[in-house]
Amino acid sequence: MNLANPEALLLLLVIPLLWHLRRLKRRPAAIGFSDVSGLATLALPDRRRLLPAMRIIAAVCCIVAVARPQFGLELTKTYVKGIAIAMVVDVSSSMSAVDLVLDNRESNRLDVVKATIRSFLVGDEDGLAGREGDLVSLVSFARYADSLSPLTLDHEAVVALLDQLEIASVPAEDGTSIGEAIVLGVERLMKSAETSRVMVLMTDGYSNSGDTEPMEAARIAKALGVKIYTIGTGTEGTAIIPVRYRDGRTELRPSQVYIDDRTLSDIAERTGGLYFRATDADALKSIYAEISQLEKSEHVAEQYQRYIDLFPIPLALALALLAVEMILANTRLRSVP
Repeated sequence: MNLANPEALLLLLVIPLLWHLRRLKRRPAAIGFSDVSGLATLALPDRRRLLPAMRIIAAVCCIVAVARPQFGLELTKTYVKGIAIAMVVDVSSSMSAVDLVLDNRESNRLDVVKATIRSFLVGDEDGLAGREGDLVSLVSFARYADSLSPLTLDHEAVVALLDQLEIASVPAEDGTSIGEAIVLGVERLMKSAETSRVMVLMTDGYSNSGDTEPMEAARIAKALGVKIYTIGTGTEGTAIIPVRYRDGRTELRPSQVYIDDRTLSDIAERTGGLYFRATDADALKSIYAEISQLEKSEHVAEQYQRYIDLFPIPLALALALLAVEMILANTRLRSVP
């Protein structure tokens, strides 16, 4: 219950004063008698006292109506002001290297990256809370960069697209174009009205294709206010990589792998981000947990009240009392001078 005009209740202080002034004004004339004991048995209740009482109650009801009592239905809504995040994932052939562990079994780098991004976006039981309220886009790259999803709040849809990611299997599409991937990720982010724009770039190699140099792309990102977190994924040195033959056979072979830590570190430093090195699934998950702490969404809670005015009830009661008082004063309780 709430009063829109509580100061109106101060008018209630006037009612006792008016009642007292009325009694002084209408004090009846007295006639002296030598003995009134015989009149005691003839005393009748004065029902006319009901009339001023009804007027007083009506006045109180009118004052309460002016105070505007309201019944509030409280609705609390929480609005989430998030950030825009571009997830940029390397799908070159080296991402098929089987040198990471996922769920107690050896897995290739891309599978581990996909599982960890899923936890990063929607949360998991190990402490990652998810990125509710953040706009997320998905970009994959090998020799060419490809935008798989525009910025969206539908993280489940992004995860579904992520699950469909596959290693580049056509030699003409294989390669690592970090610069092109950054430029495309920045383009996606610039379609957002959010003031905070972040890119998470995951790769396991070095840039060997594309028309845009990685550092040139980093300068573009910096100029447009995009912060880039780079993650070098996988071990370094020798890793087991599946090799496909033309006849369809696949053979696991040890191959030399190299991650360009320096360039990835320089990209992050230039844009105000950080570079992380992930050599196993747990380390990769820890990296995402740290990024979640660094890039927090701002939650703004706003409370609204929807009120129903109740003043018609006391107003109607006051009018009813005045109507009854007027009828009684002119009928059963009418006084004759």
